[in-house]
Amino acid sequence: MALTVGIDVGTGAVKTALFEINGDKITWIDRQTDRIRNRQPFTLAENAFDYLLEKNGYTRDDMDYIATTGDAESIPYSTGHFYSMTTHARGALYLNPDARSLLDIGALNGKAISMNDKGKVLKYKMTSQCASGSGQFLENIARYLGIGQDEIGGLSKQADDPEVVSGICAVLAETDVINMVSRSISAANILKGIHISMAGRLVKLLKSLKVTEGVVMCTGGLALDSGLVLALNEAMARSKMDMPVVSHEDSIYAGAIGAAIWGAFRHEKLRELENMAKAS
Repeated sequence: MALTVGIDVGTGAVKTALFEINGDKITWIDRQTDRIRNRQPFTLAENAFDYLLEKNGYTRDDMDYIATTGDAESIPYSTGHFYSMTTHARGALYLNPDARSLLDIGALNGKAISMNDKGKVLKYKMTSQCASGSGQFLENIARYLGIGQDEIGGLSKQADDPEVVSGICAVLAETDVINMVSRSISAANILKGIHISMAGRLVKLLKSLKVTEGVVMCTGGLALDSGLVLALNEAMARSKMDMPVVSHEDSIYAGAIGAAIWGAFRHEKLRELENMAKAS
């Protein structure tokens, strides 16, 4: 049995997940998410870590493995670090065992990843450095429109005549939006147009991986944007890709989940090596 914690420091938030893992039995004990905003992410991570331990009656010494991912590589008290693609793949599989690919849609970029039934990454593609397919871009547009982030998905689904924005770069896309507002285009149609543009780019990445089976899991900060998930399914249909794109209420924790699970796996392997060394 191993007690592990996964700490995922992203651009927009810090996610922490506490697990007890005994062979194939995986028990998710607790979780915590904190928006970074103008705060120090490593301070947030440490506070969240200590809070979860105290809340559940543990100390740091009780932890068998403290796994980090994302931008958390330099956290001094971690046992080991895992690449975000690796952790998101394993986390997506935990949340949906039928997942064989995923779209990780974060604050700065989007990734399409294919994996096997063990959560091993097989192939991946990611968006360019341009931010027009990212969560930060969508957040900026929502702020300009005077809309809360939790309103974006619902409004997008109300669109009746979406205006597709530029898919080339964030600067051109924001110019498009300013022009649309001046033409009295509704917020719903603007947001739906942005979702269509983002979905087209993400599905193109997924198609390049030649994935043909299983569920496509959404992870990352935009995974719970219901308007974007709908646009992704519509884009999949247009591309004749017969796979559902789904999300999960805990999709934002995929990286932290995967880190904790891979941490338990590495802990077990290290223990086996230690036992072999003692026996020799």
